[in-house]
Amino acid sequence: MSKIISINISEKRGTIKNSVNTAKLIKDWGVEGDAHGGNWDKQISIFPLEALDKVPSHMKSEVSSGGYTENITISGIPLEQLNVGTKLQIGDAEIIICHIGKEKFKEHDRHYIVSREGRFGKVIKSGTISINDKIYIL
Repeated sequence: MSKIISINISEKRGTIKNSVNTAKLIKDWGVEGDAHGGNWDKQISIFPLEALDKVPSHMKSEVSSGGYTENITISGIPLEQLNVGTKLQIGDAEIIICHIGKEKFKEHDRHYIVSREGRFGKVIKSGTISINDKIYIL
């Protein structure tokens, strides 16, 4: 079963995100109260826990011990199903994946894997999400 593991926001870019139990996703903006919101194609970040299998063994403890850098941590969907153009329904909201990874990879802490395997996209339908909400591919 695919579901939300954590929801994370930060008011300032470049800082570790704080975990919350619920959040409002706003169409064409992103996560309410998160510094990455705006009218662009990386307004929300999603990290599938399945990507941790791609972390080199010497980096695993560093990646696991760092704080959250993504808005939504998910589990239960194979990476090959989370491609650019995939639409997800999470809670009442809908998201479209626009990018996998970042243009420039980060080399330390959780940024290491999120910059390579994180999914970035846009909110296409507003709604509220909560930890343990199921995720559906549309």
